[in-house]
Amino acid sequence: MQITVTTLSDQIFTLDVSEDLELENFKALCEFEMGIPASEIAIVSNGRPLHDDKRTLKQYEIKNGDMVLLQHIRGVQGQQSIGPQSTSGPGVPQIDFGQIQMPGFMGGQGTSGMSSGATQQRQIPPDDPKYIRDMLLANPHELALLKERNPPLADALQSEKFSQVLKQQQKERAERERERIQLLNADPFDPDIQSKIAEEIRLKNVESNMETAIEFAPESFGQVVMLYIDCLVNGHPVKAFVDSGAQMTIMSQACAERCHIMRLVDTRWAGIAKGVGTQRIIGRVHLGQIQIGKVFLQSSFSILEDQPMDMLLGLDMLKRHQCCIDLKNNKLIIGTTGTETPFLPESDLPEHARLNMSQQPQSPKSSQEQEDKINSGQGGSNASKPAFPEDIIQRLMSNGFSRSAVIQELTLANGNADQALASLFAKSFQLP
Repeated sequence: MQITVTTLSDQIFTLDVSEDLELENFKALCEFEMGIPASEIAIVSNGRPLHDDKRTLKQYEIKNGDMVLLQHIRGVQGQQSIGPQSTSGPGVPQIDFGQIQMPGFMGGQGTSGMSSGATQQRQIPPDDPKYIRDMLLANPHELALLKERNPPLADALQSEKFSQVLKQQQKERAERERERIQLLNADPFDPDIQSKIAEEIRLKNVESNMETAIEFAPESFGQVVMLYIDCLVNGHPVKAFVDSGAQMTIMSQACAERCHIMRLVDTRWAGIAKGVGTQRIIGRVHLGQIQIGKVFLQSSFSILEDQPMDMLLGLDMLKRHQCCIDLKNNKLIIGTTGTETPFLPESDLPEHARLNMSQQPQSPKSSQEQEDKINSGQGGSNASKPAFPEDIIQRLMSNGFSRSAVIQELTLANGNADQALASLFAKSFQLP
């Protein structure tokens, strides 16, 4: 028969046992499940504590499907000096079972050694930061759960702040527990107390809802890869983000420069793009050509100044070409041409769009930091290239451009001074 066991901390598990199982053996099974010594376990059935360990579950009238309450009796060892007459209740003597040497397979000395080792292991405080940190680092599954459910503590795991963050969270948890106890002892007819009780019930329901979701719909806690496709803009490869929630098709300034369409930007359409945040619109390219597969499509682009993604296909382009987002087959269908193109897997996404990034994309660094990084030979793909000659930098700066802008354009032009100068002039003409 199946017996459901619950605890005061809302832990629940089910045991498949025989009705002739004695209570002491039932406690041993609970010890295996909970890690609590059987000597510190008390079983309550229908509000009645079960004291006689030699009686069977059938004699206690426990039937299939019944639920019993498991209580952890603490302070057993702390009362050993009182004597054998001290009890916490009828039939539950306060005896220090840890001092009793149980017969084992290895004889007296071997058993003593095992007891000593177990005693030393119990002496490690369960809330010791070093112990908890080592345990998490040695258990990948628990580490993954920690990153999902407690990101601040997971971020501090590899630093010296782990102990500080852990103690702060333990302090906050103890404070909440203290407030909960005060709430239980307060006047239940006080309006303030009633509002706090209602909030406590709400939080309990939220926690229960999350536990149910984890059990029955764990996929809802996973991250979804965004929809990107490969395309060509003016003959240059671009990874475009398909976003049916965006009103217009946009392109970053860096991508527009790479595709050589900045010369077509109409600055009369400059403005501010508002959404999750705000970004400055430099202007608009009224007609551009996008190649998806073997077909060429026309679209307009709004050029944004500080845009992390290269290009975003908005609703204007998707409706114009009657596009269909087929999530079942994981592809984008162009209705006007019948072309189908697959969405990119996570491994082919741009760096800022991958799920396994340890942090969000950072904002662009200051011009001085970029200059120092380039001159020190640490500028990403240009790390193996030497610093640009000072005479070329000075020659380009003599046209009225800043040093950081000159170095940035030389980097984009792979050191070609003429191309960098043309790009600098093109940008100066496009600025309002």
